[in-house]
Amino acid sequence: QVQLVESGGGLVQAGGSLRLSCAASGRTFNIDQMGWFRQAPGAEREFVAAISGSSGHTYYADSVKGRFTSSRDNAKNTVYLQMNSLKPEDTAVYYCAAAISGRTVVRPDYWGQGTQVTVSS
Repeated sequence: QVQLVESGGGLVQAGGSLRLSCAASGRTFNIDQMGWFRQAPGAEREFVAAISGSSGHTYYADSVKGRFTSSRDNAKNTVYLQMNSLKPEDTAVYYCAAAISGRTVVRPDYWGQGTQVTVSS
């Protein structure tokens, strides 16, 4: 099993920045892609960003391209989501996700518990 613990959420004004962290523990040797999803009230959970552990390639939803950056410290089994130029529509619970090697994080095998991000106008 793999455990994912997010941190770094909070309240920020529009135009501000936040950095989320997600620390993985347990059988992390079995993990490659890690990523972020978000779920706003009354909405479905949606993909935000992903990063490959082996290649470092990153992938982003169109709604966050140019504003959000995903990075990874494999030595610490931690991924980060730097969120800049935040908008009120970015308000959501943000979830860290991970996929077993060979599988895509679009369909994660593991989820974190989520961290709230609130952007005020």
